[in-house]
Amino acid sequence: MATVRTARTNWDGDLQSGKGTVHFESSGLPETEVTWVSRSQEPNGKTSPEELIAAAHSACFSMALSAGLAKAGNPPESLDTKAEVTFDPAAGGITGIHLTVHGKVPGISAADFLNATETAKANCPVSKALASVTITLQAVLD
Repeated sequence: MATVRTARTNWDGDLQSGKGTVHFESSGLPETEVTWVSRSQEPNGKTSPEELIAAAHSACFSMALSAGLAKAGNPPESLDTKAEVTFDPAAGGITGIHLTVHGKVPGISAADFLNATETAKANCPVSKALASVTITLQAVLD
């Protein structure tokens, strides 16, 4: 069954001095502010589209990896995934994504864990949606 999730942004002003408010309509999470400065310089307590992409990618990748490991008979004890989305306005936008995952997976070899992470990276729906960007991966079996 397909699902639809909805977020909405209200923007006031021009790009440089304006600001927006992101509303997470599906989940009801607290609204958060977004500005050009928070996107292109320091966050200062505000978010950016790239941070939201990083959140989506780290969650999706963790789910895909967890499912793949369990299917192979090695359910994870824990996975900690960080996604770093690089935004360079001078280069035209998002230039890359780097995933780092630390996993506690009893009974699996480092080679099998690495293989599972590569499979998850290739098959995660968010990775597929972001396929036009280079996605790199570092996997650490704790």
